[in-house]
Amino acid sequence: MAKHRIIIVDDHPLFRGALNQALSSSLGGTDILEAGSLDALNGVLAADPDIDLVLLDLSMPGVQGFSGLLYLRAEHPAIPVMIVSARDDATTVQSAMSFGASGFVSKSEPVERIREAVRAVLDGGVWLPDAAAAGEGADAETAALASRLATLTPQQIRVLMMLGEGLLNKQIAYKLGVSEATIKAHVSAILQKLGVDSRTQAVIAVNKIAAPAWQAATQT
Repeated sequence: MAKHRIIIVDDHPLFRGALNQALSSSLGGTDILEAGSLDALNGVLAADPDIDLVLLDLSMPGVQGFSGLLYLRAEHPAIPVMIVSARDDATTVQSAMSFGASGFVSKSEPVERIREAVRAVLDGGVWLPDAAAAGEGADAETAALASRLATLTPQQIRVLMMLGEGLLNKQIAYKLGVSEATIKAHVSAILQKLGVDSRTQAVIAVNKIAAPAWQAATQT
């Protein structure tokens, strides 16, 4: 029986494979699974929810910044999530922690440092890069937004993510396999919980958690 079960979620198969190999060689008895998207991760968790840790990249198709993290924390609150990202500035790290991450490690760290970070979170600890750990935390605006977003249900977070992609209600309804009336109800609830008056303002909230610098980035 595996000592731990980990899922690596990243849309770059070469990185997933390299990280898998690096962890497998040092975490004896650990069962490591891979997923290339949030949808694929959902499929893995639906089939086998007995997971000890998710290693999540912040930038993947269909995911705006912290939206994937928010969805996981809402849908699977008992599973720790560690962010593994190339975007490792102090603001991003502290914001990720505000949105519920159990740790954050940069893709540029040496392999042994990444192993150390994973071991720490598996043991129930919290891991932050040294520079971020010395910071003052997320700003008040991000903290307030995190509190409001935490009130959304997993389905409402998915709808909000799709609003951020510019999808219409009927397109969202088709993707989620529900009626358009159900999506309208979700949108109304989202606006109320976020304290905004329109879909446009809700999308602005999505853009804030997406971090503007990432929108033009080509590397994750």
